[in-house]
Amino acid sequence: MKTTPVLNFNGCCAQAIKFYEKAFNTKPDFVMHYSDADPSDWSQPLTDAQKNYVYHAEMNIAGQRFMMSDNITFDIVYGNNFFVVITVDTKEEVQKMYDAMKEGSTLLVPLHSTTYSSGTFNLIDKFGVRWAVMTEQTQR
Repeated sequence: MKTTPVLNFNGCCAQAIKFYEKAFNTKPDFVMHYSDADPSDWSQPLTDAQKNYVYHAEMNIAGQRFMMSDNITFDIVYGNNFFVVITVDTKEEVQKMYDAMKEGSTLLVPLHSTTYSSGTFNLIDKFGVRWAVMTEQTQR
């Protein structure tokens, strides 16, 4: 049994993938667009724009498999009730991810140290996904 987070977007999944490539120094393992899939997978005709949307993508972020897609069935409502925590070794790694992710984001908890972490922050990125990045120690 496995748990896999799935991130859904309203037509901007390809841009989100590029953003996460830079932020987390990774590449997608798989990307399929709606135009490459069997049309019987969905019930409505696609617009020209939707044909270029991401139907299914997979990316490894910090050792965790994530799935991503553009949803064409219903509108995605972004919120802050769920978030993903990425744990790294050093505050320098936290700083690098912060620098890569802060542009266009809503900062919820600014980059700082705590009694349990040498560096942490929490934000909602420009694609509406809430992330926290932290160390699990106070020395590095």
